[in-house]
Amino acid sequence: MTDSLARKGKIGVLVEAHFDETEYRRFNQFFPEHGYAVEYLSHLWNQPSLSFKGNDFSEDVTVSTEVNDANLADYAAIILIGGYAMDWLRYEESPKPGEPNRAPAVEFLRGAVVAMDAGNLPIGAICHSLWLFCAAPETLAGRRVTCAHNIKCDVEAAGGIYVFNEAGDAGADVHVDGGLITGRHPGVVEPFMATFLRELDARPRAAGRSAA
Repeated sequence: MTDSLARKGKIGVLVEAHFDETEYRRFNQFFPEHGYAVEYLSHLWNQPSLSFKGNDFSEDVTVSTEVNDANLADYAAIILIGGYAMDWLRYEESPKPGEPNRAPAVEFLRGAVVAMDAGNLPIGAICHSLWLFCAAPETLAGRRVTCAHNIKCDVEAAGGIYVFNEAGDAGADVHVDGGLITGRHPGVVEPFMATFLRELDARPRAAGRSAA
């Protein structure tokens, strides 16, 4: 990453295996073109880095930033990539009866939502990525969102409010609810990114969130 590409700061993108390649390629192009570096984060299972393949094995990403060690103050925004990556990231090694999910990425999301609700950190989620929110239902309850319609039931079970398009036959392409920007699927990645960028640039960057 160069200073010129990161002049506005970093966008942290949570990722794991079976991520969506369309989103991956466009994030890597679009956000640097508009002044934001893109940094991928994941749970690395005590490894210095891990490589993950996308849904159709046409792209791979090597991640060296452990989500357990990530400092939210280092990021201008967070995005949850689509595909099945967030289902992998909500995996909890040792679940306990009656206790909430404590997977590292889920705990990271809880902190990010607190920062989002304080007006400091926009969060983007597209397609299936609301699955990570569903692992911590308190982060989703009462929020109006769009997503892939085949996880509509998961989102509603977690307390989210699914927003339909004007025809009422599918989810809205993009929806903004406070600091949460959601997109329906990779086919709307362009309006999703444009909306996300608009919302991000409209928010004053918090002190300490500087470019890396």
